[in-house]
Amino acid sequence: MNPVSTWDRFVETFFNAKVMAKYLPDILSGVVVTIELAVLIVVTGLAAGLALALVRALGIRPINWLIVFVVDLFRSLPPLVIIVLIYFGLPAIELTPSGFVSTWLSLGFVLMAFSEEIFWAGITSIHRGQWEASRSTGLSYGQTLLAVILPQALRLTIPPLTNRTIAITKGTALGSVVAVTEILGQASSAMSNSYNPSPLMLGAAAYIVLFLPVVVAARWIETRFAWKR
Repeated sequence: MNPVSTWDRFVETFFNAKVMAKYLPDILSGVVVTIELAVLIVVTGLAAGLALALVRALGIRPINWLIVFVVDLFRSLPPLVIIVLIYFGLPAIELTPSGFVSTWLSLGFVLMAFSEEIFWAGITSIHRGQWEASRSTGLSYGQTLLAVILPQALRLTIPPLTNRTIAITKGTALGSVVAVTEILGQASSAMSNSYNPSPLMLGAAAYIVLFLPVVVAARWIETRFAWKR
């Protein structure tokens, strides 16, 4: 078999320039949707997780039991199952979230659950003496938590938070199941219309361009804020 013809056939199948040029605008529109989803997921997920960790730090036992149950539930369920439950389940109670909202809420809940555990681990890792020393200066429990404990805890949580956040935000591709026109959704539709997998390769390139700088930035942040030995 002629190796040149084999290579040409491979390029024609997976990197067809005409097909890629035709569907590039669709992929770019999918990039915009993916960015919007990712920003919403990160902001709401981290904020909700931090809020739950701070409430849990108050030590109100019934509320803590409820927080632990909710967190463990969303950590256990696959994100795709949560998306399907919200998108197809809520209409039964006359709520009809769009695919975009369903994906946002689902991945936001998952990030909330994992980030709450990370924030909580950071808070509980601070030595008890820090609490006692702060209270002895006249600070209230809330002031000690917010002004003394939380800044130290946040620094400890940066490495696991960045890794978990990146892993979950890549899950925006699951939105294609509920007709969200993000990168994978656009690429899959283009592949079906063109009968060629080249748009999927274009979508993969878009993910690399979009998330590789985030990964590099996360590595820099981890190094910048890591505790020095």
